[in-house]
Amino acid sequence: MTDQTRWGIDQVQVRNKAVKYQKDLVSKAMETVVKMDESGITDLMILIEAEYERKYGEKKADGVVL
Repeated sequence: MTDQTRWGIDQVQVRNKAVKYQKDLVSKAMETVVKMDESGITDLMILIEAEYERKYGEKKADGVVL
């Protein structure tokens, strides 16, 4: 077990919580995607790609497998 009084432990814990939160969001989204039909999934992929390009710039989503 790691010494909880060491410098930087709180930053590590915050980062780990953020990573877990993101993974939980993906898990919840996948539960919903499983229930969708083909047209719903296609619409969702288009919206995700548009949001990715809005956040991270144009042309960066071209090589990404979603």
